[in-house]
Amino acid sequence: MANLVEKLAQSMSGLGIKASYGDPVTIDGIEIVPVAWVQYGFGGGSDGRTTDDGGEGAGGGGGGVSIPLGVYVGGPVGPVFRPNIIVLLTTLIPVLWVGGRALALVIKALKK
Repeated sequence: MANLVEKLAQSMSGLGIKASYGDPVTIDGIEIVPVAWVQYGFGGGSDGRTTDDGGEGAGGGGGGVSIPLGVYVGGPVGPVFRPNIIVLLTTLIPVLWVGGRALALVIKALKK
């Protein structure tokens, strides 16, 4: 099991920049480079020891996520980053909500 996890970790470590920045794509004559946040995780267990009850444990697993952050678009002064508005909103709305709640609690505490 440990060898499998080591092999997966070695194969994923080579992705790095290739996974975060995609290959350039031309759309309507404009070249763009997609940008994503990529994260992988792996874990594994051991064979364990056999007990008097006959129990034995082993396991492993892994997964990954890729979130499109935006694209680099060529412009007159060089590449310009254009964010993915949907990802921007889905991350900013919870942050703003928590910030607003925290500010309200601070104001409420200062009034006392």
